[in-house]
Amino acid sequence: MKEITFNHRKSSVIGMGTWRIGEGDLLKSQREMEIIRYGLNHGVNVIDTAEMYGDGKSEALIGKAIKGFDRDKFQIISKFYPNHATPKLIKQSLENSLKRLQTDYLDSYLLHWRGNTPLAETVQGLEEVKKEGLIKSWGVSNFNLADLKELAEVPDGQNCQINEDLYNLTSRGVEYSILPYQKEHQMYFVGYSPFGSDKNEFLSLKDDVGQVAAQKHISIFELLLAWVIRNNNVLSIPKTSDIAHFQSNLHATEIEFSKDELELLDKIYPKPTKETTLDII
Repeated sequence: MKEITFNHRKSSVIGMGTWRIGEGDLLKSQREMEIIRYGLNHGVNVIDTAEMYGDGKSEALIGKAIKGFDRDKFQIISKFYPNHATPKLIKQSLENSLKRLQTDYLDSYLLHWRGNTPLAETVQGLEEVKKEGLIKSWGVSNFNLADLKELAEVPDGQNCQINEDLYNLTSRGVEYSILPYQKEHQMYFVGYSPFGSDKNEFLSLKDDVGQVAAQKHISIFELLLAWVIRNNNVLSIPKTSDIAHFQSNLHATEIEFSKDELELLDKIYPKPTKETTLDII
């Protein structure tokens, strides 16, 4: 398993996405808990969730799945709604998330996307819960370059540690300015949905991509995930539905690309040459 530095700690290069888990019947929930435990037992030490996911059901299932594991050995990221972005509501949302997750703290707490609350108020609330020890760091999600620059101008805005945006082979907008900006400002980047939407729309990728995968004797999913983490500067958050898929994700962390392969993928899905509107799922 490749490791990177993330949130000031050694981390697996992939985490566990948890959108839509905890919303099924008992059997489905049991399988989902088994997958989380499998990941923790095989070196994947970041879990990404949100109060939005299943209206808290994702967090509740994670809370059950992590029982018996050493909490200091893995990180939990959760996110709060934009309409909960005032200091008072941040505290309430966080306390509810901690209760569902059955933990005393979050490793990072993110504003899920921008809303109407002034960023200064949101940062104030996040700094307050950080001082209380309820979170170790805070960040944002679905922020573009203008958002990040605005955030940096408010009091304590420079304390933002993480920005999480969509990043995959066909959604490369972050490469133009977001990734360079975050590197310059020592802000960690999380790329969500390396396979596209949860409806697997990436199964209709251009044929040339499938040919690259076939030549490397890997699956399309393995190629997509390996490509996102190719530079060891991104924490990617794939979601997985079964153990076999999880094993495929683990294999992807060991895949390398040749210069020719990367150039071919760049021709199929070119990297951005100008600022573009970021894709969001």
